[in-house]
Amino acid sequence: MTPERPGPDEPGDHYFTAEPASADERRTLSVELAGAPREVEVAPGVFSPGRIDAGTSVLLRQVEPPESAGTFLDLGCGWGPISLSLALAQPQATVWGVDVNQRALDLLRRNAVRLACDGVRAVTADEVPADVVFDEIWSNPPIRVGKAVLHELLRTWLPRLAPGGRAYLVVQKNLGADSLQSWIGRELPGLTAARLASSKGFRVLRVSREETGG
Repeated sequence: MTPERPGPDEPGDHYFTAEPASADERRTLSVELAGAPREVEVAPGVFSPGRIDAGTSVLLRQVEPPESAGTFLDLGCGWGPISLSLALAQPQATVWGVDVNQRALDLLRRNAVRLACDGVRAVTADEVPADVVFDEIWSNPPIRVGKAVLHELLRTWLPRLAPGGRAYLVVQKNLGADSLQSWIGRELPGLTAARLASSKGFRVLRVSREETGG
């Protein structure tokens, strides 16, 4: 998920490491997910532990929830605001929440149990079966890891969209949203990228894979 300027509740260690160095001090937080207040568990050492960050908030406001159950991916899930929102909107869906941060994955698992989101699978990238494809991918991607790492991440996951599938990415305008849109269209065959919305300094990009002919 895209890091913003650290706030007073942000840890000093990198949330995109596998094992955060900060103390694992759990607490509950009240947030709005899928149109209702929910209690979730958070901790230092993960992305935005004190709130739903601005980029994710834009994504959840600007993109309509899935219209039907399917197989969804939350790439860079953190403690789970996107995964949980998708699962609450479509309880019969399978939602894969993928992150490198083991503490974040543990938090997502616990939050999924807390909110009775039985379809959530909180895993590392290697734990997603190779034959799984996704009807929708939602992500606030980690822009600050650098272009090379980000591009490799997107090369790995965006081609796993099912025919007719869509991905929704939220990226800060001043951190290269427009150039990323161009890169996807240029470098990922079979996928097209368009700007879906702009809000509060963020772009929401929609990446589409066309239906295959039959």
